[in-house]
Amino acid sequence: MQVQLNTDKNIQGDETLAAWIDTELKSKLARFRDHITRVEVHLSDANAGRGGDNDKRCKLEARPAGRDPVVVSHDAPKTGDAIRGAIDKLQRALDTAVGRARDNHGRDSLRGSVE
Repeated sequence: MQVQLNTDKNIQGDETLAAWIDTELKSKLARFRDHITRVEVHLSDANAGRGGDNDKRCKLEARPAGRDPVVVSHDAPKTGDAIRGAIDKLQRALDTAVGRARDNHGRDSLRGSVE
């Protein structure tokens, strides 16, 4: 799974942040590693440094192989909280997306294969 980090001009996307995000995503999404080819991370500061509640946004776009992208976002006061919240939402969204493609016995459903 490839992780691509994008930030706006108000968030400094250094190597430390990129490495932490990569580790968090690969750890939390390990069970989906066979289904996801890439995750794009978009970080932005809605208030551009003026402060305020929930002004940091993390948007995650997961690219499952052969399927439409799964996109979630989360707003929080701190960048780390926005990232963690978005990862939690992505886990739930991928559970739903992968679950729809499989029936209760692990077989492909009529909606198509997840591989």
